[in-house]
Amino acid sequence: MEFDYQYDRSPFDRLLGLRLEEASGDRVVAALPVTADLHQTLGTVHGGVYATAVEATTSVGADLWLGAEGQAVGLSNDTVVRREVRTGKLRIEATPLERGQDTQLWQAAITDERGRLVAHGRVLLMNLRKATEKDEDRAP
Repeated sequence: MEFDYQYDRSPFDRLLGLRLEEASGDRVVAALPVTADLHQTLGTVHGGVYATAVEATTSVGADLWLGAEGQAVGLSNDTVVRREVRTGKLRIEATPLERGQDTQLWQAAITDERGRLVAHGRVLLMNLRKATEKDEDRAP
């Protein structure tokens, strides 16, 4: 499935192997093949990979929800690793918990090929809204 979205072609996401399978302002689903390049010294997926997958997928959803009004940027990322993974393919599903004028709170669950939860996280994002004509009229 082809997406017309900047994160689908992000060099960093490409480096990790993260691929969007579904993306909307209500849900983002991505896949991440586990390779040795993603391992830490003990031979399991590095925790930073999980944090990156959580941030990337939640940011995509938040951006798509905001749409032409602006862009969402991460303020905090709280990712917890629950189970070690050495091989296989990970599935990441991100959904919103709260969406407001200034911020959005999204969650993501990362599961292995057997559907077991291996990591989960929450990301607080700030909505950077584009200036409107009304805003520009008030500028000094």
